[in-house]
Amino acid sequence: MQTIVSRGNLICGVNSVLPGFGNVDSAGEFSGFDIDFCKAVAAAIFDDPNAVEYRPLTAQERFTAVQTGEVDVLIRNTTFTLGRDGDVGLDFAPVTFYDGQGMMVRADSGITTLEDMDGARVCVQTGTTTELNLADQFRARNLNFEAVVFQESDPALAAFEAGQCDGYTTDKSGLVSSFTKLSNPGDFVILDVTLSKEPLGPSVLQGDAQWADAVEWIVYATIQAEEFGITSENIGEFEASDNPDIRRFLGLESELGAGIGLPNDFAARVIRAVGNYEEIYNRNLGPDTPFNLPRGQNALYTEGGILYSPPFR
Repeated sequence: MQTIVSRGNLICGVNSVLPGFGNVDSAGEFSGFDIDFCKAVAAAIFDDPNAVEYRPLTAQERFTAVQTGEVDVLIRNTTFTLGRDGDVGLDFAPVTFYDGQGMMVRADSGITTLEDMDGARVCVQTGTTTELNLADQFRARNLNFEAVVFQESDPALAAFEAGQCDGYTTDKSGLVSSFTKLSNPGDFVILDVTLSKEPLGPSVLQGDAQWADAVEWIVYATIQAEEFGITSENIGEFEASDNPDIRRFLGLESELGAGIGLPNDFAARVIRAVGNYEEIYNRNLGPDTPFNLPRGQNALYTEGGILYSPPFR
């Protein structure tokens, strides 16, 4: 934390080629669901969501960048797994997006299930859980396949579109995002099958408990704000609340932030700058975007999902 504060900005490892989650436009502006969580961390520390240096990383580069200190936090559609928590040496914040791996095929291929893909060629990005899950799922079904691997997702998608593969696999969120890059999106379909659990979330290097706690509670702040009904637009009204839970949450009472190295009003800073979880989700993935992804598991526990924040007390 002191390194970041002394530097004056946050260095956030991100994706730059995944619309909806992490993407950079022709003007060099970053946007997306993960990008907004980078902004949330910067807002909590500096009261400035723009105090961020975005470091685009490939799937192969991302863990080394955390391990060497090239980035302070990795927020790049990365799956929380035991191996990454242990062998790779990451500490994960709460899951920001519950996902699952899917499979895209051509609409006229006649393929409707994985069993129809015996002997298929499948385009996949290497160095990912996606590649491992693909092998596991086909092996479990006694199916033969050939993995056609690529270092990056865009070349894998382009090869699939060009007919080099019978299928293209990645997280379902990534498959939905890829429709924005296909020349004729109607020529392709996503199979009604889920190959894996893919809980995505921020991660930091193990060994700094306070920094890990800070990122963890910044994420929780966006979820708890949605549960309270606090948004970037109405937060001023809640600052006059007599509810002790809300007053603690906004840093108007108690000294909760100090214990994790953050200003006491860190949650209020986050909500003013980027909004609550619902605002972040809808801005990047919701009904007014090209993706229109239903909340599903990513709804609050009170709304049939599994998002849940521990108490701010």
